[in-house]
Amino acid sequence: MSELSSFYLLVGLGNPGNAYSKTRHNMGFRVVQALAEKNGWSFRKEKSSFSELAEGKKGDKTLLLLLPQTYMNSSGEAVRIAKEYYKLPMNNMMVVLDDIYLPFGSMRLKTSGSSGGHNGLKSIETHLGSQVYARLKIGVGDREGGDLADHVLSPFSKEEEEKVPSLIQKAVEGLEIWLSAGITKAMQHLNGP
Repeated sequence: MSELSSFYLLVGLGNPGNAYSKTRHNMGFRVVQALAEKNGWSFRKEKSSFSELAEGKKGDKTLLLLLPQTYMNSSGEAVRIAKEYYKLPMNNMMVVLDDIYLPFGSMRLKTSGSSGGHNGLKSIETHLGSQVYARLKIGVGDREGGDLADHVLSPFSKEEEEKVPSLIQKAVEGLEIWLSAGITKAMQHLNGP
């Protein structure tokens, strides 16, 4: 194993299975999968950590891409197992997720904060005992009415889905900036209108 400080954990939040792949709640999965695809990295099933994991190098950093396979509400279990196994410091971890309180297409990169009601973040917070880790929130738009679960588990509208690839590309670019130039530069790239 190389120097532990050179390991970085990038977690995409979502729900496993084709039925959920294009839902609002799976933006985290889609961004992390796009980063893996761009670099030719493949995911493998890791039963012991309840996840799919891909590994690759970016400069002098070893990047671990994690997709919890526990469903959103239990994501923290997979994150904790990976963090402990690789002995990662909290500032070497980033979580990518959907956010209904941000307008569709906007992004917010933060170094800490509350779960904001997001069940995936609640689970991570519970398992890690901390709110101090970076998270990239991608706006998927709030519901106009009706049930919250129905909204986040619904697909984007046709018009929104046409814009999703460019959003994913911007998020991937931001994550690459985080790895190469640090979180402040990544915030400058991502946190805007």
